[in-house]
Amino acid sequence: MTAAPGLHRGRTRAAFLGAVSAVVGLDQLSKHWALNRLDSGPVDIVGSLRLNLTFNDGAAFSLGGGRTTWIALLALAVASVIAVLGWRATQVASSVGFGIILGGALGNLVDRALRAGDGFLGGHVVDFVDLGWWPVFNVADVSLWVGIAVLFVTSWRQPDDGASEPREAHAP
Repeated sequence: MTAAPGLHRGRTRAAFLGAVSAVVGLDQLSKHWALNRLDSGPVDIVGSLRLNLTFNDGAAFSLGGGRTTWIALLALAVASVIAVLGWRATQVASSVGFGIILGGALGNLVDRALRAGDGFLGGHVVDFVDLGWWPVFNVADVSLWVGIAVLFVTSWRQPDDGASEPREAHAP
């Protein structure tokens, strides 16, 4: 027995909103912690991994530095598309993937909107995970890639509707 369409739609939307909320919350809490704990200098964890407070005016993983407002406007446009796709998703796993991506985008947009910087949406994003061989990043940056991976995996796991199966030949 399958659930009623409205109930299923409610579950997918709840999963979407839950993923968005969880990622934004975790991202902002981790940035708050980093701002308060790492202001006196980096913390070495293991090997080249350390927690090192930086402020990024570029895109994810410090790409495209110096274009803060343009990156924020592009992120707003992409976030709007992701929000629509996530809201309309029919599979819970897909809605979670879209929610994780949107949460990551919104986590960094919150920084652009509320942190000190230059002009409209010119705030710098708080980054603090430093591998030593990769640009410094944060929870929101990782979430973007995790969400993409979830969507990729779920796209491979979608049930086949039979459209690609060869038809049986019928004798006249």
